[in-house]
Amino acid sequence: MALLSDAGHNLGDVLALALAWLGAWAARQPTSPRFTWGWRRAALLAALVNAALLLAAAGAIAVESITRLAAPVAIDSTLVTVVAGTGILINGLTAWLFMRGQRDDVNLRGAFLHMLGDAAISAAVVIGALAVSATGWLRIDPALSLAVSLFIGWSAYRLLRDALSAALDGVPAGIDPDAVRQHLLSMPGVAGLHDLHIWPVGSSGASLSAHLVLPQGHPGDAFLVSAHATLRSRFGIEHTTLQIETGDATHACLQDCSSSH
Repeated sequence: MALLSDAGHNLGDVLALALAWLGAWAARQPTSPRFTWGWRRAALLAALVNAALLLAAAGAIAVESITRLAAPVAIDSTLVTVVAGTGILINGLTAWLFMRGQRDDVNLRGAFLHMLGDAAISAAVVIGALAVSATGWLRIDPALSLAVSLFIGWSAYRLLRDALSAALDGVPAGIDPDAVRQHLLSMPGVAGLHDLHIWPVGSSGASLSAHLVLPQGHPGDAFLVSAHATLRSRFGIEHTTLQIETGDATHACLQDCSSSH
């Protein structure tokens, strides 16, 4: 059962890679008059589907594990050890391939840690099989698989949480909206700010729109270029749209929007 749990986890990894590739391919498709952002959110849909599949797999493994805790089943410890040992080699080799670049690339670091975790799970399965062979305690196997299912479920929950947050236009986790607000307010000539929105675009990158109040009038293109550059370098915001206002109280936008933002 522990071996099946490990296999289910690795199958989830394969599905995750396939879905991620599909989402990345869709995200690179060109924009059109109807899809002005292209298909960049396809990666979010892929993440949601992957999280749902992982949760279903974790639930099935957990149910079967609990059943086998009540009625233990004999296992072929040698077969489990050999197959799980092969998993250690494959996942360990994959982690080694990612190791060199993971220090400077957060995506590679995530892949490195994920493969390292897979190798650790396979190692736990081997230890469990050896323990069953040495002691004859058959409940070690379903107990270990239950622990693996909980690990898979926790990983799927975090993926689902992040994907849902992005799908609902939540501020990306790496961006502090208060810090962005204070940065915009500190820019030369800015007397006020409202209607600040920060949302993800696809599985990576973010966009921002805001209304800036500058009583002296439009500050010129250099101001906008500088704002875009600093928001990109400090907060990773790729696309910025700023509306300049002078603070006229009779302006329709101020009357309609400022009270709710």
